Amino acid sequence: MNAELRRSAVEFLIVSSLQLGVTPVVKYTALSIFVERFLPSIKNNNSTKLCGGVKSRSLRKKHGDNWLLQPLRQCNLQLFALVSVWVSSKIHDTRPLSVQSLKSLGDVAIKEQHYTTRDFLEAEVVLLQVLDFEIGASNVAYVFLEDFLIRLRKLARVGDLVKLKACMDIMDVLYETEETSVLYNSPDFLAAAILACFFLMLSVASYVISVPKQEHEFPLLSWVKFVSSFKEEDTLELARTILQHVLKQTTQETCQLWEGKG
Repeated sequence: MNAELRRSAVEFLIVSSLQLGVTPVVKYTALSIFVERFLPSIKNNNSTKLCGGVKSRSLRKKHGDNWLLQPLRQCNLQLFALVSVWVSSKIHDTRPLSVQSLKSLGDVAIKEQHYTTRDFLEAEVVLLQVLDFEIGASNVAYVFLEDFLIRLRKLARVGDLVKLKACMDIMDVLYETEETSVLYNSPDFLAAAILACFFLMLSVASYVISVPKQEHEFPLLSWVKFVSSFKEEDTLELARTILQHVLKQTTQETCQLWEGKG
């Protein structure tokens, strides 16, 4: 699976979550299922098959020869992205998404293939088989981030400066590439680092605009260490890495936009 195919599938899931109107926890649990677990599993399956190993034969017997996985096309990945949202909705929502709502979106958004209701049901089974039917949703970065932010806002006014929407935008960008999505392997550490990003931004903003002293000088990093048990220097280092990546991605997208206008 090339990087562009992967990125396109991730973006499709993010946009579809918005169109379906799901809650953030449903969206990020779906991303956890799809990006952190499903895509690496099918990638490893395809790589092993090329080697012709014994593991390859056992994986093929379970799900590898299914028409939704072989060949692995963009439209099939889009189908599995929608199914990931569906599974996540079943976990979190008292009234989960219906297969009809997913199919209606798929009919419009998936261009290369028309999928029936039965195809959605089959894709759900294949997805669960790939995951070995392990779909726990407690170890999701968004859950840690939301908990940290709620506790911070109860404690200090600086919490009001940390916008959840901005945190979610950062999380979306990190999911887009395989290199940065591995950060989700430690979701609580990542959540702590995303909060630390705002410490860095507040530090810069204090020199440019008027930020109330009591808000700017709140020991955010020390508090993050207290609630997460991660060292300040480690959290700060990861926060810098995240901001550098976000800035790089934003710059590239801006350049592409201007090139398109030219």
